[in-house]
Amino acid sequence: DREVVLAAVKQNGYALQYASMELRADREIVLAAVQQSGVALEYASQELRSEREIVLAAMEQNGEALRYGSADELKADREVVLAAVKQNGYALQYASMELRADREIVLAAVQQSGVALEYASQELRSEREIVLAAMEQNGEALRYGSADELKADREVVL
Repeated sequence: DREVVLAAVKQNGYALQYASMELRADREIVLAAVQQSGVALEYASQELRSEREIVLAAMEQNGEALRYGSADELKADREVVLAAVKQNGYALQYASMELRADREIVLAAVQQSGVALEYASQELRSEREIVLAAMEQNGEALRYGSADELKADREVVL
């Protein structure tokens, strides 16, 4: 019953996994599910996992949901990825290679989770400001900085 499933996903987005395939393709139900739990996107129909509005709503609730977006163009969509990494820096690992080299996206990711530096482009992993921002959030991030001169820089290490 549609109303029962809608009520269930509003309480717990994961309930979407128990819905029929027909209801997993119901836009209203899926939107309610991902707004409650972004990673419920995993259980949405393939079509809805490719829909920008649904994926963006999921990212705003839990950036980790980017892994379940099915369209590569969404993983290359700057607004979607920025929303994802601001919520969960680790989402950077699911972004397109181009966006992993985007300074603003990487900075947002490492400010949320310093060790997300691991997923940044090689060039940004050796940029002093990015590494410092990552380390400010989590000192362990230094191990993902790629430039030896940064690891020997007194200000960076201290």
